[in-house]
Amino acid sequence: MDREKLIKQIENIRKSRVITYLTSDRQGPISARIAMDVIPLISKHLRMIGKTENIDLFLYSAGGDTMVPWRLVSMMREYCDKFSVLIPYKAHSAATMISLGADEIVMSDLSEISPIDPSTANIFNPQDPHNPQNKIPISVEDVMAYFDLAKNKFGIKNDEDLARVFNKFVESNPQIHPLALGNINRTHNLIRILAKRLLKSHKLPLKEDEIEKIVDYFTEKLYSHQYFIGRKEAKEDLGVTTIQYADNILSKAMTDLYEEYKEEMGLGINIWNPENELGVNAVQNRKTYKIAFIESVQLSNFFESIIDYRKQQVNIVQQTPQGPIQVPQEQVGFKIVGQGWK
Repeated sequence: MDREKLIKQIENIRKSRVITYLTSDRQGPISARIAMDVIPLISKHLRMIGKTENIDLFLYSAGGDTMVPWRLVSMMREYCDKFSVLIPYKAHSAATMISLGADEIVMSDLSEISPIDPSTANIFNPQDPHNPQNKIPISVEDVMAYFDLAKNKFGIKNDEDLARVFNKFVESNPQIHPLALGNINRTHNLIRILAKRLLKSHKLPLKEDEIEKIVDYFTEKLYSHQYFIGRKEAKEDLGVTTIQYADNILSKAMTDLYEEYKEEMGLGINIWNPENELGVNAVQNRKTYKIAFIESVQLSNFFESIIDYRKQQVNIVQQTPQGPIQVPQEQVGFKIVGQGWK
């Protein structure tokens, strides 16, 4: 069954209008993240649908820009009385934030969400020693855990000792600029504010203590960004009462639609190797990838990335008893020659 028919099937089951948004979780240059460039595209889908009672966002993503969820959710709410998110499998990080802003989060047994503590990367972050053009991301929760370790596990309380702990952190190798820590603190506070605003945007608002509990868990108390949460734990242990279990019919429809996108996008392929992409016995090759989709019954948009692969000779330095020498070696290089929304 094609994607349009599966979207219609879910709409009939849910008595809603469905918009899908998926980003690639593949490795290398063919990954994609939640980004602000989707706002005008989803707006176009919403305007074609028009004001309606129920809108479902079918969502699959490993995360992305944490500024997108509030903008996206608030826009979706302008077009419906009830906004829901359908999670066929992964909705991590920024995708979890979008889900927390929904009146209803529909999950199957396969569905998973994650903590929303981000990693920051700005001009003040340490330089990557293996790639000087890049900055090393800093996990907000790693920094918080470091100071928690000092204060609560080792009992360091007085200002002088805490100052030494701070200096030790800043003087690490590679060095962490104090302004990078300021950015981390600002991001940590912002995430909490955004999460609260998203939870307060519900048609039936949660109580203040319920909101605080959820925000605490998803920003601080799960301790690992790789801690993935199923529907039972999210609802019963973490207090996300908006979660609804998809029945067998809806679960199958959600999985069938996900499988169509998985086939089209190569979702879940964890290995990316330029030699494999080039192909056996090939000298050069051009491949086109669809790495993000936004679709509804009326319209289809996808983000396309075009990459050229080519065998090339590079000189590798090798150490010999006579000293270093350069040895030619064949490698596969790649270059992105085009990308954008279609």
